[in-house]
Amino acid sequence: MKLRTTQDNTHELLDTRHLTESAYVLRMSRRGLQFRSGQHILLGEAGSIHNREYSVYSAEQDDYFEVLIKEVDDGLVSKQLKKLKPGSMLQLEGPLGFFTIEPGLIGNAKFLFVATGSGIAPFHSFVRSYPALNYKILHGVRYASEAYEKDTYPSEQYVLCTSQDKKGDFNGRVTSFLESNPVETDTHCYLCGNFEMIHEVFEILERQGVPPQQVHAEVYF
Repeated sequence: MKLRTTQDNTHELLDTRHLTESAYVLRMSRRGLQFRSGQHILLGEAGSIHNREYSVYSAEQDDYFEVLIKEVDDGLVSKQLKKLKPGSMLQLEGPLGFFTIEPGLIGNAKFLFVATGSGIAPFHSFVRSYPALNYKILHGVRYASEAYEKDTYPSEQYVLCTSQDKKGDFNGRVTSFLESNPVETDTHCYLCGNFEMIHEVFEILERQGVPPQQVHAEVYF
């Protein structure tokens, strides 16, 4: 892939993929932008003063760039971006952040990815970028319909935890699942989602003997 050499940070919107009434994926031109899975960007409509952080959803080897967005009631940017049509221009800053996997661990270590809602975005990028990963995903949502593109993950490596219906793999929060299913202490754990979940999972993993240096977190909302 040819590296981008200009300072122009605009990217063309190629497609919008609607997953639910409120969640969607924006696909845009990549233009040689380099990133590591787990990083995030600042994204907004070109020319707007408003932007928001979104984790990269696509794989490192894709020739396009994707982000997963959950529209929120008071979210100006998420509403603006949802209305855009293919051919519109987006403004992007980044990539940013260190929520990444050390290359030497890929293919050698065990991983647990714990997400709530759209916090699954960086794990989608991990899984598609690194096919050799030995991982399990815990995805906590309210309803099974919010299991965004779950077919990406082998069923034996993905546990859908639903708190408001019984259509998932586990009825309850990800914290309840972890308390009933202890984590092996040599597992590298990555947490992405709301602050309350991250705080509670940190405590559970500590009680189960997982070393703190093996726990990484990204507060998503």
